Amino acid sequence: MTEDRYVAAIEISSSKIVAVVGRMRAGGQLDIIASEQEKGVESVRYGVIRNLEEASNRIVRIISKLERKPAVAPRKITGLFVGLSGLSLHSIPTRVSIKLPDDTEITDEIIQRLQKQALNTAIDSSLETMDAVPRLFTVGRTETITPKGVVGNSISADYDLIVCRPENKNNLIRTVEDKVKIPIKGIVVTALASGQLILSAEEKRLGCMLVDMGAETTTVSIYKNGHLVYFATLPLGGRNITRDLTSLNLLEERAEETKISNGSAIPRETKTNLNYNGVRDADVSNYIVARAEEIVVNVLKQIQYAELKDSDLPGGIVVIGGASKLNGMIELIANKSSLNVRRGSLPQYIHLEDTKINSADIIEVASVLYAGASANEDECLELPERREVPVTGEPIVNDPEPEPEPKPAGGGFKAPKWWGSFKDKLSGAFGNTEDDSDALD
Repeated sequence: MTEDRYVAAIEISSSKIVAVVGRMRAGGQLDIIASEQEKGVESVRYGVIRNLEEASNRIVRIISKLERKPAVAPRKITGLFVGLSGLSLHSIPTRVSIKLPDDTEITDEIIQRLQKQALNTAIDSSLETMDAVPRLFTVGRTETITPKGVVGNSISADYDLIVCRPENKNNLIRTVEDKVKIPIKGIVVTALASGQLILSAEEKRLGCMLVDMGAETTTVSIYKNGHLVYFATLPLGGRNITRDLTSLNLLEERAEETKISNGSAIPRETKTNLNYNGVRDADVSNYIVARAEEIVVNVLKQIQYAELKDSDLPGGIVVIGGASKLNGMIELIANKSSLNVRRGSLPQYIHLEDTKINSADIIEVASVLYAGASANEDECLELPERREVPVTGEPIVNDPEPEPEPKPAGGGFKAPKWWGSFKDKLSGAFGNTEDDSDALD
């Protein structure tokens, strides 16, 4: 990559649809120059688009707003990197190998053949493989995470197949390409992109867990020795808490407001008798604390499912996502585990030119944008074609060339235009000359 490029990405989640436009610089820095979002509660469920028409209408409005922003105009968005998420997204471990002639040096071509073999591994017919993430390579008897250049007579590798139901990807394509009419430049697994952007190399080598707490799903990615070792999506999120509060005779919108303004994931030391619009503060606290603890316990249980212990993850837990913003949620995770817990943030090479953008709101879509733009050098924005406009402001119209007059049938003599008037004068002077003129006409 030798020149700056304008790129764009969109992340469609259960609570909102977020899109960003960025400028990818030659040195690897990404400048986020514009962002727009809309709530999408009814059109997306558990990370999967359910109402294609409603989702496409929201995307059209978002794109239109982005294109009107001074940092973007007059450019038009002609391509998008799209984030992939959803409840069915998880990993399946597999092992593949290739026999080679003696003393074969491992090349990129051999590694690509190995990954292709992993991608073609037979899995449940109800699932589709979206990616194959390598854990560890073995060349001959040598284990390595960087096999290129190693010499051996065979190569094998353990891969994590990232799989989901086909509707996850198909509905993205039908919405963005078929309805919105914008080509997809690449589909990026959001959780993997977030892990690459937010986690440091040291954290992944030591062992750490990335937790993305969304509205209806929570994604858990566990890394060890520098690579992914476990990936799962849980059907739990911030909306579970909101819906619990609706049992207090609150509409979902009011329940969400109450959760954000008055809720806490940690029980208060002293009980109060405060009442908010007919709802006891103590009742709100009880519902929120109970559900928040359930979510956290299920998240931490994934360490055991990955056949690891807390001591295997000295890099700690990194948390992102809208549901993690609930007061006390980070503290609750820390209290329930023996690990260090921090909130994820964008690295320094992601620069927000628009100071109005809340970095916490765009972590996932910025990750998708960076991953997509790093793997694909296409432009996502184009300047409209320039049209020549005259000083008068009126369009330039070229007079068409006069059509040649038809020749008489048979190629005979055709009377010139002055003959008609001359013929009338002859008629007046000498009488009827029609017989002679017919001969000339």
